Amino acid sequence: MELKQYWIIVKRRLLLIALIIIVSCLSIGIYSYYFIKPQYSASAKLIVNQYKDSSALLPSIDLGSINSTIGLIKTYKEIIRTPRIMKKVVEEYPELNMSYGELIGKVSVSSVNETQVMSISVRDDSYEKAAKIANAVALVFQKMVPGLMKVDNVSVLDFTDPKENHGPVAPNPKLNIAVAFLLALMMGVGIAFLLDYLDDTIKSEEDIETLLGVPVLTSIPKFRESDSTDRGNKVASTKKLGRESHVSLDS
Repeated sequence: MELKQYWIIVKRRLLLIALIIIVSCLSIGIYSYYFIKPQYSASAKLIVNQYKDSSALLPSIDLGSINSTIGLIKTYKEIIRTPRIMKKVVEEYPELNMSYGELIGKVSVSSVNETQVMSISVRDDSYEKAAKIANAVALVFQKMVPGLMKVDNVSVLDFTDPKENHGPVAPNPKLNIAVAFLLALMMGVGIAFLLDYLDDTIKSEEDIETLLGVPVLTSIPKFRESDSTDRGNKVASTKKLGRESHVSLDS
């Protein structure tokens, strides 16, 4: 099938494709603006240091110890989101009014490659509450690390300020509408080709030539009853006009 034939198929169903796109974009836009609650994100940062005993006042920093610390961060990232840590957060901060399961669902932990910094991020309907949760988790984890790992090498690098004003990180209506447009366009074109594939009727001379492999010699136009009525009225009017113009009556 040539590119021109593809365009003919799309052109036949252009109204259907446009309708699918308009309905999809309007639906996603209305849902994104009016029905999805805005989500805010706040994060607190921890730094994992090289552990040395108290007798070493000026510990040396070498590449091997840093790599070992970075490997330890992977363990810390898993420990933070465990029920043991979250239950302690719920116990020490009852004002959060959340269960440990809800906390696990809101908290995510990440780290930048080749660094000793971890970021505890929290998403919530309120930025202030998200900031308080992130700070609480950071403090509780810092306190519990010595008992869990027998080392005291975690410090809070940066707290997040609950009083700051931040815009929501989700939803993104413009992005949602753009994605809906692309998906609706693909779906509309797909439906157009499917309907054309299922439709085996002959609509044009090109269809006949493609089906039979022979050229069309002549064609009979479609004749409607209204055409015959209009033609009869025109002939009667012409005859009447001719009679009145060329015939005179003597009295």
